Amino acid sequence: MVPIIKRLINEGLKVWIYSGDFDSVCSITATRFSVNDLNLTVTTKWRPWYTPDSEVGGYVQQYKEGFTFASVRAAGHLVPTIQPKRSLVLLYAFLKNMLPPADISN
Repeated sequence: MVPIIKRLINEGLKVWIYSGDFDSVCSITATRFSVNDLNLTVTTKWRPWYTPDSEVGGYVQQYKEGFTFASVRAAGHLVPTIQPKRSLVLLYAFLKNMLPPADISN
């Protein structure tokens, strides 16, 4: 998938990949290694993001080329099924072209 993702990024598409941190099918560690293989420039370092009820929803890192990688806390392989509220925060951020909130006041 790395070459396909790289091609999409090179075409100027905004690409987000997210991973549940309890995913035993596609581990977050393996996904991070794949993201590193893209050789993209980090613009926002790995940091927590929050839900409207002040919980850490996961972590996120953004890259210069329009790529974003996010984790979803306490989610397995089917993130929207297991953590629907956290998934909605990510979807909203993606549609608004912004990162999910960096602190509980956002």
